[in-house]
Amino acid sequence: MPGFKKRPVILPLLALLAFVLAGLPAGAQTLKAVKDRGTLNCGVSQGLLGFSSTDDKNIWAGFDVDICRAVAAAIFGDPAKVTFMPLDASARFAALQSNQIDVLSRNSTWTMSRESSLGLMFAGIAYYDGQGFLLRRDAGIDTALQLAGKTVCTQTGTTSELNLTDYFRVNDMALKVLGLGTAEESLKAYDDRKCDVLTSDVSQLYAERLKLSEPDSHLILPEVISKEPLGPAVRQGDDQWFNLIKWTLYSLINAEELGVKSTTIDDAMKSPNPNIRRLVGTEGEFGEQLGLAKDWAARAVRAVGNYGEIYERNVGTQSRLSIPRGLNALWTQGGIQYAPPVR
Repeated sequence: MPGFKKRPVILPLLALLAFVLAGLPAGAQTLKAVKDRGTLNCGVSQGLLGFSSTDDKNIWAGFDVDICRAVAAAIFGDPAKVTFMPLDASARFAALQSNQIDVLSRNSTWTMSRESSLGLMFAGIAYYDGQGFLLRRDAGIDTALQLAGKTVCTQTGTTSELNLTDYFRVNDMALKVLGLGTAEESLKAYDDRKCDVLTSDVSQLYAERLKLSEPDSHLILPEVISKEPLGPAVRQGDDQWFNLIKWTLYSLINAEELGVKSTTIDDAMKSPNPNIRRLVGTEGEFGEQLGLAKDWAARAVRAVGNYGEIYERNVGTQSRLSIPRGLNALWTQGGIQYAPPVR
């Protein structure tokens, strides 16, 4: 056509490619950063007995801590290659968003808004929990429906605060709330009788009750008023890292179901059972698919035990908390804890 000048197509194509690539998330960056750094940065609570707390030697221990140790073992073969960062409720998600931590393994509830608006993803449910109420036995109250007009202490910036309002509104009960910034402040206010009731996840109430001078003088009401699925969270945009955290958790659950323990891992490495062989890495290339060694899951189980061992040691029968397995029992044992297969 007259006046028409051919334009080279390569530049527009390169510009289009650059535009597309700019909109894609950076994949497989977290694992590389962790390996280059030589340690996993794990966000935990500021001190919740059974889940993440330090002893007199400043050694971290707990259910959530062991999840991070399992990840470190899967990556490095060494569960000690973890740096723990204690975070309060208001700072936990920002620390993950800003790359201060690689994974958040802290009593945090998986909700839609936390994924859709905060740019996070929960890698699975490590602990099925629910919100409850703690109060003094001498109050003469045995059901949450008798709490109308009582002052309830809760921690601000948590799902507990929202669930509390919903429960009292649905049951048409008058509510007085004393909101505090931290779990420690909430417990102190309750202990100082500034409120009649303390509300939080039931697992946390078990731990907080042990801090009181006379734990047996306080009871946890039978009602559980919410669903609180707790689990490790990561940033969106790195599918490899998301899968690594998710499948490390699932490997611990599958190990319990298959009877593979920290004390029997060497026998499991010789097992003819194809399910066990895939789990421990003597068959297939499942570790390589995650960017890890073949025996990634075996490393994790050897370091911290299977899911049942982790549960019982930290919050179950072998711990001071003695929380029944309940929903956290395997699906084969009356609970709903269930992991997809390694295959």
